[in-house]
Amino acid sequence: MSVFASVAEQPEVLVQPDPDWWRGAVIYQIYPRSFQDSNGDGIGDLAGIRQRLPYIANLGADAIWISPFFPSPMKDFGYDVSDYRGIDPMFGSLEDFRALVEDAHRLGLRVMIDLVISHTSDQHPWFVESRSSRDNPKADWYVWADPKPDGTPPNNWLSIFGGSAWEWDTNRRQYYLHNFLSSQPDLNFHNPDVQDELLDITRFWLELGVDGFRLDTINFYFHSKTLQDNPVLPPEHRNNAIAPDVNPYNYQDHLYDKSQPENIEFLKRFRAVLDEFPAAAAVGEIGDAHRGLQLLAEYTAGNDRIHMCYSFDFLAPVRINASRVRSIIERFEREAADGWSCWAFSNHDVPRHATRWGAHERDPQRFLKLVAAMLLTMRGSVCIYQGEELGLPEADIAYEDLQDPYGIRFWPKYKGRDGCRTPMVWSSNLPNGGFTTGKPWLPVPDIHRAMAVDTQQGNPESVYEFYRAFLEFRRDHPVLAKGDIRFVDAPEDVVAFLRTDGETTLLCAFNLGHEDCEFAPGVNAAPVEAAGLDGVAEDGVVRLKALGGFIGRVK
Repeated sequence: MSVFASVAEQPEVLVQPDPDWWRGAVIYQIYPRSFQDSNGDGIGDLAGIRQRLPYIANLGADAIWISPFFPSPMKDFGYDVSDYRGIDPMFGSLEDFRALVEDAHRLGLRVMIDLVISHTSDQHPWFVESRSSRDNPKADWYVWADPKPDGTPPNNWLSIFGGSAWEWDTNRRQYYLHNFLSSQPDLNFHNPDVQDELLDITRFWLELGVDGFRLDTINFYFHSKTLQDNPVLPPEHRNNAIAPDVNPYNYQDHLYDKSQPENIEFLKRFRAVLDEFPAAAAVGEIGDAHRGLQLLAEYTAGNDRIHMCYSFDFLAPVRINASRVRSIIERFEREAADGWSCWAFSNHDVPRHATRWGAHERDPQRFLKLVAAMLLTMRGSVCIYQGEELGLPEADIAYEDLQDPYGIRFWPKYKGRDGCRTPMVWSSNLPNGGFTTGKPWLPVPDIHRAMAVDTQQGNPESVYEFYRAFLEFRRDHPVLAKGDIRFVDAPEDVVAFLRTDGETTLLCAFNLGHEDCEFAPGVNAAPVEAAGLDGVAEDGVVRLKALGGFIGRVK
C-alpha cells in the first residue's frame, strides 16, 4: 500500500476493547514537530499525523505514541507544559485531536499520548500563583526550600540539563526544584491536591478517547522530603549513565532527588483511574542508570501499578552484544516475574541506534535488520521510533541550526537531541523530503532524503520492507507477543532463546558477531518461513552467518 493512501481508502478495522492489548504490542512513536507538516509552517501537526496514519497501519504497528502537543512556551519543545487540557495552536485544536483518534481507531490503531506530569512550564498558571507568595492556595504545589545560611541552594542536587537543580526566586526568596531546565519547575507530589488534579487530567484525556499514556520521567515524581545531599558516584560507575559523559550529573548517585518509595502508592492511584476505562494502559519511562531494571520490576509488579515500563538499558551508547542482551532480560525476568517491559532501541532523547551501534558496521543494513528481528522477538512490548524502520542514521546538525537547549549547553562534546529529531522523510524527490512546503524547523539531511519512504516501499531488500514483513510475521505468531522466554547457551556473539506459550515453541538465534558460527541449542527446530533471516538448522545444529539470524519451530 502506498505511503500516500488516505484513511478513506483503507479497510475499516476498528479497535476492539481488549484490556490485554498492550501486552506484546508494537507502539510507533511520533515526534509531532517532525512527522508531517500540513500547513507549510515548517512544524509538524496533528493534521499531518492524520494524513500519515495509513502508513503506520500498513507498517503493522498496534498503537501510536504521540510526544507532547499541549500548549507550551516550547523551551523544551512541549515537555514544558503550560496547559494540560489543551492543544498548542501550532499543532492544531482539540477538534483535530478528536478526528485523529477517530481515524486511528478506524484503522485499528490505538492512541497513547505523552503525559508530562513530573514538572510544568514556569508559565503554567499553577506556578505563576505558587511563586507569587508563600501563603497562596498553590504555595505548596511545587518544591520550594529555603537557602542555606550562606545563601546557597538547599543541597547538592544537580539538573540533568546542567548546573544546580535549584533556582532562586526573588518573590518568595526561596529556591525551587527543577530536575531539567530552570523553566521546568518540579511539581510537589507530596501534596495530595497535586495528585488529585493530575488524576483528573488523566480522566480528561481518557474521556476524549485516548487508549493510554506514555509517562515521562515516571521515577522523578517524588523527591526526598529531608533534602539530603546525594552521595558521590564512584568514577568507575559513571560510564553507565542517562546523561552524556560531559555532564556532571553523572558524578552523583541519585538516591534522594528521584526514585523515592512513595511513588508506588501514586502509581496505584494512577492505575485505579486507568482501570475505570475498559482497555486503557500506560508505559512509563524510567530515567535511572543504576536502578532502572529494579524500578521497572517494582513499578510493573502485579495488577495495580503501571502496565509496563522501559529503562535506558538498551538506549545507552554502549554497542549491543549478546551477553548484555541476555543479562538485561534475564535480570528483568528474575526480578519482575509478574511484571512487563517495553523494549526500545531508539527514541527522541538518544542518538539513533543506526549510528549509536551501527556506524562502523561493514553492512549497516544487515546489522539493522538483525537487531530489529531480535527486538521484535524478545519478550515484552516494543517501541519503534519514527524513521527507525527506514534505518535512518543520526543527523549531523550544525551549531547554528541547533534548537535543543541540552545540546547548546554542552556543545561541542555533546550535540544534544536534534540529530534524532529531524523531519521524517517521505519523498526523495520533493523539497524537505515531503515533510513540509516551508522551511523545516530542523534541516533535512541529504542522506535521509535518499532513504525516504518512497525509495524503500516495494524494495524487498530495504530496511522498511524488512520491518513491515517482520511485524506481519510477529502478528502471525502470537507466541512472540505474549509467550515466555528462556535463554539457550550459545557462542559468545550469539543471542539465543526459546519463546513458548504452551502450544508453540520458537527457537530464536541472532549472531551479532562478524564471523559465521554454529551451535547445538539442545532442541530440534524446523525453519519458519517468511522470517526474513538466512540461518539454517540441520540435525540439531544451527548455522548462522555473520550478522545472521534463525527462527525455527521446535519439533
